[in-house]
Amino acid sequence: MTVTVRQLAEWVRGEVLGDADLPISNARTLAEAQPGDITFVEGDRHLGAWHASKASAAVVFTSVPVNGRPIIRVADPLMAFARIVETLRGRPPAAPPSVDPNAHVHPTAKLAPGVSVGPFAVVGVEAEVGPNTSLHAGVVVGRGCRIGGDVVLHPRVVLYDDCVVGDRVVIHANAVIGADGFGYRFQNGRHVKVPQLGWVEIEDDVEVGAGTTIDRGTFGPTRIGAGTKIDNMVMVGHNCRIGRHNVLAAQVGIAGSSSTGDFVIIGGQAGVADHVHIGDRAVIAAQTGVSKDTPADAKLMGFPARPTGTAKRLYVVMDQLPELRKDVLRIKEHLGLGDE
Repeated sequence: MTVTVRQLAEWVRGEVLGDADLPISNARTLAEAQPGDITFVEGDRHLGAWHASKASAAVVFTSVPVNGRPIIRVADPLMAFARIVETLRGRPPAAPPSVDPNAHVHPTAKLAPGVSVGPFAVVGVEAEVGPNTSLHAGVVVGRGCRIGGDVVLHPRVVLYDDCVVGDRVVIHANAVIGADGFGYRFQNGRHVKVPQLGWVEIEDDVEVGAGTTIDRGTFGPTRIGAGTKIDNMVMVGHNCRIGRHNVLAAQVGIAGSSSTGDFVIIGGQAGVADHVHIGDRAVIAAQTGVSKDTPADAKLMGFPARPTGTAKRLYVVMDQLPELRKDVLRIKEHLGLGDE
């Protein structure tokens, strides 16, 4: 598919500077782009790569100057470029909704119009699936689950019994929603399981990454708020309440009965202890250990978690400790203190 820079600009409602009639046949990143391609420049730090690139044109942010090649100025180059890539490459039309003959849908389950059920998927007793939802191969929907409309469950997603999933939710492959929480009592010399009798509620517009696990509550729900985005391999413990529009990066672990406010960001491999609350708009850096309540708008890093500025100063001091130790030993030797 070959189009002009002008046509691309119309797709993304951008401003063209330079040769608007230049033909473009492909869209690739700065490092991979060749003549005839369009690329994108997301920020100032990529300007050098743009000048060195072989690309014929670029989607850029609004202040980028012309360098002899046509550019399309937009407010968000990455999202505009994604739109261009999708349109240039195209996608095969979706198959009409159907229930694969190798799937098992219980007679008491209810499928709304437009539902697709892939091979070897299972829809359990009295489960309800909303309109235009897709259950890919090997998905298991447990007894009494309720799934909204326009949901996508990728291959081998498992919803344990009684889970509730809102509209426009995407759950990626091998995620497990509603497994038992990790709750035990030590009685008579052994660990006795506490019955996990709750469920999981995932609100509208949530995305859950591959291999992520969200445990059911002990007696009530574990809840994921609307618009929250959860990366791959994240663990959310039982009874947790995750707020709206959170972002949880890969390998985050949130222990049971913890909660977050709205618009919280938690970096990769960070850990949150049980019964901890993280306030609205807090930003938790990667590999941070949060062991106590965090106020709104906090920015924390390190273990134990400290304000980002304090933690950075401590890291600087720690790097200086070997030389500081040598200085102390020299002073002690000079004073005749030896190793006392």
